[in-house]
Amino acid sequence: MVESRIQSEAMDNESEITLGLLNAVHDNNTITQRSMASDLGIALGLANAYLKRCIRKGFIKVQQIPSNRYSYYLTPQGFAEKTRLTADYLTYSFTFFRRAREQCADTLHECEKKGWLRIALAGASDLAEILTLCANDTDIQIVGIIDADTKHTRFAGLPVIASHKDIDQLAAIVLTDVNNPQDSFDQFSQIWPRERIIVPKLLGVSEDKNIAADGDES
Repeated sequence: MVESRIQSEAMDNESEITLGLLNAVHDNNTITQRSMASDLGIALGLANAYLKRCIRKGFIKVQQIPSNRYSYYLTPQGFAEKTRLTADYLTYSFTFFRRAREQCADTLHECEKKGWLRIALAGASDLAEILTLCANDTDIQIVGIIDADTKHTRFAGLPVIASHKDIDQLAAIVLTDVNNPQDSFDQFSQIWPRERIIVPKLLGVSEDKNIAADGDES
């Protein structure tokens, strides 16, 4: 499974949005729903739905103020829920970081052992940041992050590029896409030697996913 499976052990997407909403109200009781949506990176309609849900559950109290605007306040239940969700988030964060750091170290050791010292990462993510930090203790040179979907031009101190073709003398690619790792692996397998794609175990990618289909065609 992907990172979402790891995340589900402590905090699912629903809980993460709820925590973000409670934090937003706690920090600014006159915040608008549009600002909430923008801060959380979600659609306005989704922010509205979660806000209404928090109000129904008694986490947030709403009060109309002049100029047809509203102010929001956390109730005692809301504070308690925010505290609980924060604890869950920290547990998830530390658990993920510990697992990721161990597996990133193993991944880099594998590259060193095979003499692949000039590598690129595939996917701008938390995992890419952790792997970059781990690389400081090795002879590995990470030359960039391949990610055609991100708006970043740099990430974790590295240049972000759209294609592996823009990198000279590339030895291997390490998969760090935590959103759609299987799709990324399958795509890179079509354009790059599969044996030179390194996949951290926590991504749960099936490297033999297409073997049966290929066998049927032969």
